[in-house]
Amino acid sequence: MLKENIDYYFNADGLMVFTKEYHTKRGYCCKNQCLHCPWNFRAKKRYTQIKK
Repeated sequence: MLKENIDYYFNADGLMVFTKEYHTKRGYCCKNQCLHCPWNFRAKKRYTQIKK
């Protein structure tokens, strides 16, 4: 069971944000660039060429 202010909190926009503790309990990185990711995942940005 998730516990508020331990596993998650709500930001100023009212969105649920998972904490580092939650991610650590889960045990793996989802590669979604989470704010509190303990694995510091950073996806490479993809640049696309604009067609003329």
